[in-house]
Amino acid sequence: MTIDLADAEQTRALGERLASLLLAGDLVVLVGDLGAGKTTLTQGIGAGLGVRGQVASPTFIIARAHPSLGSGPDLVHVDAYRLGSLDEVDALDLDSSLQDSVTVVEWGEGLVEQLSEDWLEIRLERPRGEGGADVRVARLIGHGPRWAEVTLPGS
Repeated sequence: MTIDLADAEQTRALGERLASLLLAGDLVVLVGDLGAGKTTLTQGIGAGLGVRGQVASPTFIIARAHPSLGSGPDLVHVDAYRLGSLDEVDALDLDSSLQDSVTVVEWGEGLVEQLSEDWLEIRLERPRGEGGADVRVARLIGHGPRWAEVTLPGS
């Protein structure tokens, strides 16, 4: 499924809509170039989940946990940009919090999919020079039985 996003606000709004579908144990893998909107989308997910703390890129700390302010799942936000191997991913011990949280991993393609038989892949593209600086395209791809029956926003 492909969703056109006119600006950063629509990207955040998509994240909020996605949050209504996300459950503890869900793994979301964000793919896209620098500036494509991965952190912006995660901010929307955090807002939709109702978690504590400002959702910002965890580039230098690698992973940041945002506890739920209500009865929903916590958010674990990971930036795998600086990770170069499966061993470095394993050292984060993400599988210990995976079942209790929604885990969103930026730059995780090819590194974190083995953590779960089900994951939601979101490919964010930011075409250059087309229709404005903030235009983005989101491609949502569900993997595994968990996502086979879920109707994703925009479909």
